[in-house]
Amino acid sequence: MKDRLFILSQYLLPHHLLSRLIGCAAECRAGWFKNRLIGWFAKQYQVNMSEAQVEDLTAFAHFNDFFTRALKDGARPLDSSPGAVLCPADGAVSQLGKIEQGRVFQAKGHSFSVIELLGGDTECAAAFMGGDFATIYLSPKDYHRVHMPLAGTLKEMVYVPGRLFSVNQTTAENVPELFARNERVVCLFDTERGPMAVVLVGAMIVASIETVWAGLVTPPKRTLKTFSYDEASRAPIVLDKGAELGRFKLGSTAIVLFGPEQVQWTAELAANSPVQMGQRLAAPRG
Repeated sequence: MKDRLFILSQYLLPHHLLSRLIGCAAECRAGWFKNRLIGWFAKQYQVNMSEAQVEDLTAFAHFNDFFTRALKDGARPLDSSPGAVLCPADGAVSQLGKIEQGRVFQAKGHSFSVIELLGGDTECAAAFMGGDFATIYLSPKDYHRVHMPLAGTLKEMVYVPGRLFSVNQTTAENVPELFARNERVVCLFDTERGPMAVVLVGAMIVASIETVWAGLVTPPKRTLKTFSYDEASRAPIVLDKGAELGRFKLGSTAIVLFGPEQVQWTAELAANSPVQMGQRLAAPRG
């Protein structure tokens, strides 16, 4: 009954209004407010500040500054195995496996369309049909910057408007097409393993999604918008393996897609496996 009420409340809540209001609070610089909020959050979720570049909770300008904190050099060593595909973020594996019949497994009998996930572009989605996916859930306590699994050249970014359901396990098990319904930013790269998509999925009370090349990605109108990064229109954007790609202001989910016969997920990983940015997520296939 508790879970059912939680899911029902999400359908009824004004997702974007609530998220924007919380986003304003998260940018508040008043010391009496932000210090209490940061202190409460760090204690409530047992945030490990010993690995942060700035350990003093009162030194952050506002809550979002704390939430997107940088880590000390060496806190997340990158796996050096030849061709290793790195985990893009701290968190836990929600699901990983094959893309079958154009769909990605979500949880407990639910799946969602790759075409819908990528914003309805069938030509773009075709490159990933029969390929592989990994979904990484970032919990509140985690490091909230997302990094490159492989070196790549940015080809396109797509802002896809949508709802802002929670992305925790309970919601994933009860809301159909969850990750293809929520607001998201699709980042498409060319890599040594062919096309790679990294999808940053928004969620309840996520104030915003940022990328290192575009900054805050929130168009003034919530309509689908595609940004091309071809060499004819601008200088190419090339990001190294392990480089920061973007960040969430309040947590969510990152989904990585590859085409068929390109990667082999690490055998030890399965649903609910804890992961850290920089560890090996997959090896090259073939």
